[in-house]
Amino acid sequence: MIYPVTDPATDPLQARLRAAGCVYAEEESALLRDAATGSDLEHLVARRVAGEPLEVLLGWAALEGVRVRTAPGVFVPRARSGLLARLALEALTHPADPAPPRPVVVDLGCGTGALGAVVAHHRPDAVVHAADLDPAAVACARRNLPPDRVHEGDLYDALPPTLLGRVDALLVNAPYVPTAHVGLMPPEARLHEPLVALDGGHDGLAVQRRVAAGASRWLAPTGVLLLETGRAQAPHTSALLRDAGLDVALHTDDDLEATVAVGRLVTSQPTGGNAGY
Repeated sequence: MIYPVTDPATDPLQARLRAAGCVYAEEESALLRDAATGSDLEHLVARRVAGEPLEVLLGWAALEGVRVRTAPGVFVPRARSGLLARLALEALTHPADPAPPRPVVVDLGCGTGALGAVVAHHRPDAVVHAADLDPAAVACARRNLPPDRVHEGDLYDALPPTLLGRVDALLVNAPYVPTAHVGLMPPEARLHEPLVALDGGHDGLAVQRRVAAGASRWLAPTGVLLLETGRAQAPHTSALLRDAGLDVALHTDDDLEATVAVGRLVTSQPTGGNAGY
């Protein structure tokens, strides 16, 4: 099928996308036309109508103005995670204590490495590490971040021991959807993204518990843990961080429908620089 650019009211491409349930059919049609023409465009449209994430078809996702490379079978960055990235940058720019000369940042459970890539874009002096359990995610993140700083393994087990006690910003978008609710997610997520990146256990807090429990060993004395969570789960996430010895503040962005719990060590002391890590 040929999709000439027409009046939006009669655009056959927009109509086909809208019929398939694409809420932002006008924007998606423009992006798909920019990405391909002719039979290649038809191939992308057919895949989109079948439910594949738009960002995977395009090969990139935008987060806070930064284009991040994507890959099939890897969690697609959500716009709501922009709040987490902004809070991390604020913590590095306006910390309670003087910023180290080369702040150490870790994107834990990184997926594509989008959070780390946004920080690296805005703070090129930062030393950004990332880690994920999924080999496909690690391979994708190594296209968005320095490959030697993207580590494969289970949460903190993947990180180099040299980072213990030296992380200035620990960014975590761990899965927080309760197991019983995964089946209610949009098909493009539950059918095309790995379950390990979606399923947060029976209460959605299984991975968050592990993140909270280990954070204090890795944070610098003035470091900060930033943990994305759901609005309804936020009180429970805050309790996990407090139980782990962290002071907690909750931040929300209604436009993005985003909630982030920010934790700091209760007894913060000035720290030296992290150059060389």
